[in-house]
Amino acid sequence: MRFSASRVDCGYSESSAERKWTLDPDLAHEFVDVAHALADAAIAETLSRFREPNLKAENKAIHSWDPVTEADRKAERAMREILAKRRPDDSILGEEEAYFSGSSEFVWVLDPIDGTRGYVSGTPTWGTLVAVSDSSGPLFGIIDQPYIGERFEGGLGRSFSSGPFGMSKSIVRKDRSMPEATITTTMPEVGTPRERVAFENLASRTRIARYGMDCYGYALLACGHLDLVVEAGLKPVDVHAPIAVVRAAGGIVTDWNGGSPHDGGRVLAAATPELHKAALQVLSQA
Repeated sequence: MRFSASRVDCGYSESSAERKWTLDPDLAHEFVDVAHALADAAIAETLSRFREPNLKAENKAIHSWDPVTEADRKAERAMREILAKRRPDDSILGEEEAYFSGSSEFVWVLDPIDGTRGYVSGTPTWGTLVAVSDSSGPLFGIIDQPYIGERFEGGLGRSFSSGPFGMSKSIVRKDRSMPEATITTTMPEVGTPRERVAFENLASRTRIARYGMDCYGYALLACGHLDLVVEAGLKPVDVHAPIAVVRAAGGIVTDWNGGSPHDGGRVLAAATPELHKAALQVLSQA
């Protein structure tokens, strides 16, 4: 399934921090409520198996290591069961099961464990991703990290993070120039050799580069702790929730050419238009 930015009433602009759209308030409230219910349902399956001795992981890839665990599959199944009851007409695009084509204009984009490599390694930077989207892209998204007890949400007029210190407004930081910036990506390899060179060229212009964050990097950017997230080789399930969370906090998310990132692939998230423009000048060369 492909997502396009073609619906005029959503007012999508790659240069805007957050889209504007027309949506019934009751429906918006329902979307938020269902999204939180989905994230809650995933916790029982993921957290109970996290750091389990001898956790088994299967490889979904042929020429690389792309792990999947019982927790991935059961968490997505639990979320789909809720949607079957509460939003039966909506489509579902998930990481582990087949696409479900509904009759409504909305699709739920689910990744039960974004960062399964981190999950099986015992690092707490994986997360559950939940987003509700239409043909224009993400409307609302959640990044949930249950082991730490943090949840980040954005879209439909909301931009909040909650965790051990309570709930707070999520706002990107606006006071970093490129030489002062912190950049992150999940793996040093990034993607192809050429994409790795592009990332390294950009990272060399920043103060700090961090790795191994998966979806948690986008959450930290939305909360004002990071300035740039650069990824390649992503799927739609990897990006819809982060796009909603970052844009709601005032950030910018595009592909490496400044276009729509909704289909995944190469993704750039930036805290400010200035950082975004400067990063594009480097990354677009790839």
